[in-house]
Amino acid sequence: MKKIKVGVLFGGQSAEHEVSLVSARHVVAAMDKSKYEISLIGITHTGNWLLADDQSKALAHKTVDEQALPAVTLDYTGSDRSLKRNEHGVISEAITELDVIFPVLHGPHGEDGTVQGLFELANVPYVGCGVAASALAMDKVLAKQAFQAVGIPQTDYQAYRSHQWQQDQAAVIKSIEDKFNYPVFVKPANMGSSVGISKAHDQNELVTGINLALNYDLKIIIEESAEGFREVECAVLGNENAKASVVGEIIPGKEFYDYETKYIDDKSELIIPADLPEQAAKQIQHYAVKAFQAIDGSGLARVDFFISTDNQVIYINEINTMPGFTPISMYPKLWQASGVEYPDLIDKLISLGLEKSIQKQKLKTEI
Repeated sequence: MKKIKVGVLFGGQSAEHEVSLVSARHVVAAMDKSKYEISLIGITHTGNWLLADDQSKALAHKTVDEQALPAVTLDYTGSDRSLKRNEHGVISEAITELDVIFPVLHGPHGEDGTVQGLFELANVPYVGCGVAASALAMDKVLAKQAFQAVGIPQTDYQAYRSHQWQQDQAAVIKSIEDKFNYPVFVKPANMGSSVGISKAHDQNELVTGINLALNYDLKIIIEESAEGFREVECAVLGNENAKASVVGEIIPGKEFYDYETKYIDDKSELIIPADLPEQAAKQIQHYAVKAFQAIDGSGLARVDFFISTDNQVIYINEINTMPGFTPISMYPKLWQASGVEYPDLIDKLISLGLEKSIQKQKLKTEI
């Protein structure tokens, strides 16, 4: 049987670079080497693409930047789907062709539609959501507008841009305090893995949180805190006929589920399946698929929710189109609890990417 040539992308230009390497390490370990011929492609913080020959060494590093590897470029000028050698900006011979790309990239320039646009130009199939869905989900403000349009309940929010804060901090603070009671969440609009997120209990923490968030994005979002609510998550898998996993609950090791509790320590507790009434779990699954469809998702996503302690109120929090794949990540754990083991999940994701590409090839390109 001919092996499927898979390019696994990792690293990237976002603050989630290091998380990406951890995720990619486990994705590659789970891939059936009798089915797949794997090309490891690391992206540095400055955007250089590097090809790794030794899988174990490349993914053992903390970053891509510290590795001395040959530079490559994905050819988007033809239809051969090839990686070509890039020597000081001079593109030379093809090194390998790719049947599909698995972009294990988190954050901006990875799951925000930019690299997906490159895949589209190169005519190469890829795992996960397309350009529009990726961009929409990455921008928390736009995603909330999409959820609102299809009637999915959510907490109240306001968005601000960097120039508003720079021009009149007092006006921004007043606007927030007129609308919300403390505490509130302060988030970069375009970032994942809880990077740059803080919970503000007073005005001083609000100012600190806004300055932190603006380190990562030019747009921020202030959200009403769902006090007394539980945090639950649901995984979605599929293209047109996407399915939802069982629902899992997060018991944060801190006041909220931040970057450190997601990826560094093991103080948070994941309860899978969540202890919920059947009707509440079904409603969350329904909303998860509805949110996925609202952004025109494909392949995969993890949808995060809040549910009140009496299980009567459910709010969507956000959708993540390339969730973490580390051993303590919720997405693979949810599917494992739903009867899909990790290697089978990887197989399914690759199949969905190829399936989507085949459907696109049938579209007319001429009038």
